[in-house]
Amino acid sequence: MNAPLSPILFDVDARRPVPPAMVAALKARFGERCSTARAVCEQHGRDESPIDVPPPEVVVYCESTEEVAAVVQLAHEHAVPVIPYGVGSSLEGHLLAVQGGVSIDLSRMNQLLRVNAEDLTVTVQAGVTRMQLNREIKDTGLFFPIDPGADATIGGMCATRASGTNAVRYGTMRENVLGLTVVTASGEVIRTGTRARKSSAGYDLTRLFVGSEGTLGVMTEVTLRLYPLPEAVSAAICFFPTIDAAVQTTISIIQMGVPIARCELLDPNAVRAVNRHDKLTLREAPMLLMEFHGSEAGVAEQAATVQDIAREYGGEDFEWARTPEERTRLWTARHHAYLAALQMRPGCRAVTSDTCVPISRLAESINESVKEAEGAGLPYFIVGHVGDGNFHLAYLIDPNLPEERETAERLNLQMVERALRLEGTCSGEHGVGLHKMGFLVTEAGDGAVEMMRTLKRALDPRNIMNPGKIFTL
Repeated sequence: MNAPLSPILFDVDARRPVPPAMVAALKARFGERCSTARAVCEQHGRDESPIDVPPPEVVVYCESTEEVAAVVQLAHEHAVPVIPYGVGSSLEGHLLAVQGGVSIDLSRMNQLLRVNAEDLTVTVQAGVTRMQLNREIKDTGLFFPIDPGADATIGGMCATRASGTNAVRYGTMRENVLGLTVVTASGEVIRTGTRARKSSAGYDLTRLFVGSEGTLGVMTEVTLRLYPLPEAVSAAICFFPTIDAAVQTTISIIQMGVPIARCELLDPNAVRAVNRHDKLTLREAPMLLMEFHGSEAGVAEQAATVQDIAREYGGEDFEWARTPEERTRLWTARHHAYLAALQMRPGCRAVTSDTCVPISRLAESINESVKEAEGAGLPYFIVGHVGDGNFHLAYLIDPNLPEERETAERLNLQMVERALRLEGTCSGEHGVGLHKMGFLVTEAGDGAVEMMRTLKRALDPRNIMNPGKIFTL
């Protein structure tokens, strides 16, 4: 395996200072929206990963594509790194300023630019968050289904090719982005894709940028697919005697072709955490949280089929949630699982992994990971979008105890090795960032990674676009 036990995070000597002339030009252009204040820079130099890197030197709050282009043009002129910033919810070190530079904060680019309800499309600025988007289009009878849990920005979700709880039914960002406006490494503004549902015209540049983690350009506007709100929605929780029983139930549901919209696993540790955090009284046992979309008859049929399958594996204590308020209660608890688990060990940091395997290999992948986790002696929890073979295992470590970090990284390595051996991937949705750079080489191979480097060098010859992520140059 090419991946080290403790990832090589960054090279201090590789940092490129922002010249005073560039700082002066940014302040002249942006005024108070250009900050060098330590607190602001530190805020933009930290995400949800356990990785510590010195912050960027400058933060610029942009409000339009033209303003982003102006920052990038200056950065290109001075060969200074730029790092796009949304809400800072990434888990693999994507936004860390490993080579210094300027953080471009896109959170003020939060406008819906065009809603085409008749075509089921919407165009938004990159700083729009997924919850904001769904609030603002609610009256159209449409919704955007991609739900990674955190209220991430659409631009950030594009950058990491996010998916989340609804991916088993609606796909990932890759399937749901129709077009982009991108500021390239030279500061040029280009547009990829159209509002048409398909195209055979030229290279698929949209898919090239989706998942590029800010290393090829800054995405400033996004055109998305929308979906009709389902006629009927029903959610249910079901508890199982073992994690294996819950996973086998999931495999059977998928293999039988049940069009389930969401199928989430919480292990007993995750359930215990959300009980404390959200003041719930859920049974602290392996739990599946499921949701069904469709017509009234279709939802009833799906639910009955799933209940029968669950009973075969010892599933019991089904609890149904049919009203929006009941469903919100359950899904809020699921979305709080990560933060709730952190509160179970105050002051801890989480070392997470999010492998994804073919559905037929899911039980093997999770069972072996659980066995290793139980033997490690570290607090941990598991949540997973198991309907598409993806699960997250997080170790809660004391940042002041290096031996705990080393143990967590060793277990993370073993988990990724297993996923790759089972013909899966090192990351189902978090992306590569800093943390999984070595894993990408093992998964894709030297030739494929070198091709990625070739694309990076061609599109970003001065290596200013979020450098030091995905792979080294």
